[in-house]
Amino acid sequence: MALSTGRKLTRAERKQIEAAIARANRSNKKQKSAQDSIPFQRMFPDGICRVTDHYYSKTIQFQDINYQLNQNEDKTAIFDGWCDFLNYFDSSVNFQLSFVNLAANKESYMDSIAIPQQEDAFNALREEYTSMLQNQLARGNNGLIKTKYITFGIESDTLKDAKPRLERVETDILNNFKRLGVSAETLNGHDRLRLMHDMLHIDEQKPFLFSWDWLAPSGLSVKDFIAPDSFEFATGESFSIGGKRCRACFLQILAPELSDRILSDFLDMESSIIVTMHIQSVDQVKAIKTIKRKITDLDKMKIEEQKKAVRSGYDMDIIPSDLATYGSEAKKLLQDLQSRNERMFLLTFLVINTADTKPQLRINWLQASSIAQKYNCALTKLDFRQEEGMMSSLPLGLNQIEIQRGLTTSSVAIFVPFTTQELFQTGKEALYCGINALSNNLIMVDRKLLKNPNGLILGTPGSGKSFSAKREIANVFLVTNDDIIICDPEAEYGLLVEHLGGQVIKISPTSTDYINPMDLNLNYSEDENPLSLKSDFVLSLCELIVGGKEGLQPVEKTIIDRCVRLIYRNYLNDPRPENMPILQDLYDELRRQDEKEANYLATALEIYVTGSLNVFNHRTNVDIKSRVVAYDIKELGKQLKKIGMLIVQDQVWNRVTVNREAHKSTRYYIDEMHLLLREEQTAAYTVEIWKRFRKWGGVPTGITQNVKDLLSSREVENIFENSDYIYMLNQAAGDRQILSKQLNISTHQLSYVTHSGEGEGLLFYGNIILPFTDHFPRDTELYRIMTTKPQEVAEQ
Repeated sequence: MALSTGRKLTRAERKQIEAAIARANRSNKKQKSAQDSIPFQRMFPDGICRVTDHYYSKTIQFQDINYQLNQNEDKTAIFDGWCDFLNYFDSSVNFQLSFVNLAANKESYMDSIAIPQQEDAFNALREEYTSMLQNQLARGNNGLIKTKYITFGIESDTLKDAKPRLERVETDILNNFKRLGVSAETLNGHDRLRLMHDMLHIDEQKPFLFSWDWLAPSGLSVKDFIAPDSFEFATGESFSIGGKRCRACFLQILAPELSDRILSDFLDMESSIIVTMHIQSVDQVKAIKTIKRKITDLDKMKIEEQKKAVRSGYDMDIIPSDLATYGSEAKKLLQDLQSRNERMFLLTFLVINTADTKPQLRINWLQASSIAQKYNCALTKLDFRQEEGMMSSLPLGLNQIEIQRGLTTSSVAIFVPFTTQELFQTGKEALYCGINALSNNLIMVDRKLLKNPNGLILGTPGSGKSFSAKREIANVFLVTNDDIIICDPEAEYGLLVEHLGGQVIKISPTSTDYINPMDLNLNYSEDENPLSLKSDFVLSLCELIVGGKEGLQPVEKTIIDRCVRLIYRNYLNDPRPENMPILQDLYDELRRQDEKEANYLATALEIYVTGSLNVFNHRTNVDIKSRVVAYDIKELGKQLKKIGMLIVQDQVWNRVTVNREAHKSTRYYIDEMHLLLREEQTAAYTVEIWKRFRKWGGVPTGITQNVKDLLSSREVENIFENSDYIYMLNQAAGDRQILSKQLNISTHQLSYVTHSGEGEGLLFYGNIILPFTDHFPRDTELYRIMTTKPQEVAEQ
C-alpha cells in the first residue's frame, strides 16, 4: 500500500494503519466501539461532512484580532461588526463556534524553533540562539496551540443539493470575516479529520497519518483513523479519552448583563480546554409572535392580580414585582426585535476541561467554575450526558445537548471570539522579534511573507534600536543564506560583523579602504540602459556636494547627465575593471564642457577629487563580496557623512542587482537613516531605491530616532507607506501622535511606546499590531558582541 504521492509507507505509517484495523476488527461485535460514538456518517475530501441522513456541514478556521488591546471606539466597531456577522445567519443555517486549546507536542514545538546546524564555524552561536529561543518559549503558554473554528450546517435531501448552498454560505462567511479584518480559510476533508483526530487524542499528541488512498485497500472508514484507543463514560460526571480525564459542562447564563471578557477568560486558562457555542437563529416572525404571546399572557396574569387586589380591598397597582419585571423586559425585547437590528438566537454553551488525573481535573474545573461565577453564571456538569457533551464539541455542527438559552444578537455577540492576536510563524526563515507582552508567547515572523518586506526600527536614544537591529542581523545570519550589508555611521556594528566573519570597510580621510562611487554593474537597472538609474545617483551625489537651498538647477542636471553618459562609454563598450570610471573622470569631463555651469560644478567637485576630501576618488580596493559587510563611516565628518551614506546605498544597489541573478536576497540595514532624508535629491534617490528593492530581492531596514524625519515631505512619506514591518521602541511625544494617526494605533496601544523600558514596544506587521518585550539574556556570547551600552563595551 502506498501514499498518493507514490512513496512507500514508513514503519510508523504501517503501524498506524495496523492499529486502525485492529480497532475496527474487535472480537466482540456487540461491544460499542470508539468509532460508534463519533456522530457523523461520511467525510468528503472537499470538506463537506454528511453528519446525518439529511444534514451536511463545513468548517472554516479563523484567526484572532486584537480586540482586548483596542480603544473603546474600536472595540465598539468590532462588536457592531460581529453583531452584523451573527445576523447573517437565518433559521435554516445552524452554526457552531469552536475554541480548541490543546497541548502541543513539546518536542515538535521545540524543533520548530531550533536552528539547523550548518557546515561552518558558527554552530556554537546557533546552539546558543536556539537555547535562548527555547527558554523564551518556556516563559509563555506556547505549549498550548489555540485555534478557532466556525462550523455551519444545513438540512438537505442530497449532497448534490447541499453543496452549492454550503459553498454560497461559505463565501458569505469568508467575506464577512474579511470585513472584520479577520483572516480565515476553509478546511478540506483531510484538515477536518486532523482537527477531530487531535481533539480525540488529547492524551498524546500523535501525528495524524492518513491518505484517502488508504481507505479502499484497507477496508477502513475515516473514523478508524481519527478514533482514540478508547472512550470511557463509566461515571456520570466525567469521562476518559485514552489516559486523559475530561469533564463536559454547560454554562448557565444567569446574569442579566454579561461582560465581553467572559469567553477570553475561559480561553486564557493554562490547561487544555474546548469551548463550544451552538447557535441557532430563530425565525424573526416566529420570535416576535412568541414574545407577543408571552406579553399577552403576562398582561392576563396582571389583570387577574389586579382583580384579586380589588376584591381584597387593597390598591390594584400593587402586583407581584416579578410580574412587573417580566412584563417590562418582554416589552423591551419586543421593541429591540422590531425597531433595532436584533434577531433572536438559541445558544448552547459547552465547556470541556481536561487533565491527567482526577484531582487535577477537579482543580481545572473549579478554576473554570470560578470564571463563570465571576460573571454571575454557573458551570453545571452534564450528569450522565458526558458522551453527548463531548460529541457536541466536535466541529460537526451537531448539537446533542439542547439546553438552550434564548438571547438577542447583542447578547450572543458579547461572547466576542477575538482576544489577543499571536504572531508565531514556523517557516525556515522566521525570525525572533521578542515576546508578546499580552500573552508571553514567542513572536516569530518571516518578513519575506509580507507584501512589502521593507522595514523600519524607530525609537528614542537608549531604547534599544541598535541592539534590536544587531539581534535581527545575527538571526538572519544564523538562519538564512541572505547577504547582509550595514551602513554604520556610528561604528557600532564592527564587533558583531567581525565575529560573524564579515568585512568591516572603514571609510575615512585617513583610511586606505576605498570604494568607488562610480562602480556600475551591467544589471544595475531593469531598463536596457543601466545608466538611467546611475545618472540619478550621480545627480544626488552632486546635489550633496554643490549644496544650497535650491539644489541643482535644470541646466546643471542636464550637464551632469550628459557627462555621466560620456564617461561610461568606454566601460560599456569593454566592461573591464580598469575601464570603470572614477570621480576624477567626471571632474575632467565637466572641465571639457563649454557652459559656465559646468565649470562651477567642476570647481565644487575639486575638493573631493584633488583636495583634502578625495577619499572617494579611488577604485574599489576592498572585498565587497563578503556575506556580511559593514561600511564604517563614523570618521568621515559631518560634511562627508551624508555623501558616504549615499555612496554606500549605491554599493548596496549594485550588490542587490548581482544577487538577483543568483536568486539570493540582500538585507540592508541603514542606521541614522534620517541623515539621508534632509536633502531633496538624496531623499528622492532613497525613496526610489526603497520602492525598487522588493522586486529585486532586497530587504531594507531603516533605523532612526524620529518618525518625523520620515514625514518631512510627501515624497519621503513613501518610505513609511512602503514599509509593512515597523519595530517601534520608546517614542517621543510628538512621534507618538504621528504614529497614532498614520498606523491607526489606539491610545491603549500607544502606552506600550510611552516611557517604555529598553527593548519594549509595538510591532507593526502587515495589518497586525502587537506589544512586545525583548529582554535578551545577558549571560550569552551573542549579547556580549551585540551590546552598545558604553559601560558594558568598556568592560570588554
